[in-house]
Amino acid sequence: MKRSFVFKLLVTSLVFAWLLPVAVFAKEETQPSMPDLAPSARSAILMDADSGTIIYEKNSHDKLPPASITKIMTMLLIMEALDEGKIKLTDKVPTSEYAASMGGSQIFLEPGEEMTVDEMLKGIAMASGNDASVAMAEKIAGTEESFVSKMNERAKQLGLKNTHFANANGLPADNHYSSAHDIAVMSKELLKHTEITRYTGMYQDYLRKDSEKPFWLVNTNKLVRFYTGADGLKTGFTNEAKFCLSATASRDNLRVIAVVMGEPNTKTRNAEVSKMFDFSFAQYTNYPIFKEGDSMGMVPIEKGAVAELPIVAKHQYSVLLKKGTPSADIRHELHITSTLKAPIHAGQPIGKLIVYQGEQVLTEFDVEAPVPVERAGWWKLFKRACENLFT
Repeated sequence: MKRSFVFKLLVTSLVFAWLLPVAVFAKEETQPSMPDLAPSARSAILMDADSGTIIYEKNSHDKLPPASITKIMTMLLIMEALDEGKIKLTDKVPTSEYAASMGGSQIFLEPGEEMTVDEMLKGIAMASGNDASVAMAEKIAGTEESFVSKMNERAKQLGLKNTHFANANGLPADNHYSSAHDIAVMSKELLKHTEITRYTGMYQDYLRKDSEKPFWLVNTNKLVRFYTGADGLKTGFTNEAKFCLSATASRDNLRVIAVVMGEPNTKTRNAEVSKMFDFSFAQYTNYPIFKEGDSMGMVPIEKGAVAELPIVAKHQYSVLLKKGTPSADIRHELHITSTLKAPIHAGQPIGKLIVYQGEQVLTEFDVEAPVPVERAGWWKLFKRACENLFT
């Protein structure tokens, strides 16, 4: 009796052991796998530019030399300085001897030469001008060192854990590194300034056009000419970093960001980014929550010069969906900080926009004050209290 039981147990175990790999293999066969979209890159990421949803990634948090895609942060600080009124596009920017001495890619600024902020932006975005980057750093912060401190501070604000800058242009330097993920986040933030693609998406233009020596600019990112919908953002190359690119393209209201680092050559770099774009536009769509300029609601401000602050979408808010995904149960809620007291500065975080599908949270967006609100004087507060009393 015992022998019979042991024999049956042994046979059952052998059958189970034989069937298990087949069952596991069958299960694996039914699970769709993500293709390797950037096999030659040391590091890569593909991200929805609106929601920040990651579609594909490969070693995306590895610390690597970023070369000239460093200039994404440089351009971000320039655009923020423009928004804050610290500089204007028409401002003249002088070139110091130090800025003019930069090697590598440049627009060949002479010491003492002046260009407008608009022209410097073209030189940075299209020609990857190391000299123009340093000239703008000195214009905004006084010295490149002070500007680099601002770059690192902004990186911390964006939650970038694998980034540290040592200069404003990406020339090889100790302790200068970033990651594909962090660069994608910087790129997402830069694209909130929609006018940046006027520079990064231009294929050719001139500097010093009316001078005796006009300088022809050709965008180092050839995808803006050869890939439909591509309009940025920044290329990079050094012997250490190899070929890098943070690219963006938009089709049918879907904008994506593709970052590759450590590619062996420009042909492979552009081919793999194009493949990432093709995959995105074939597989995904976005569901708009708010378009740029849409009203998102009114927020009460305690003791403010205005009693209520209208919240307007500074950029598009949308969520990424696989094509064919039902969207009828997608909803959103605006969660504002419980008590907002004046004074409030422009850009101050005041709450979150939370998007749900059913009961599942799809994504959360930070909501910022669009304009400053000063504290109201005592007379205005008194009149407002009287109005409230009688209404």
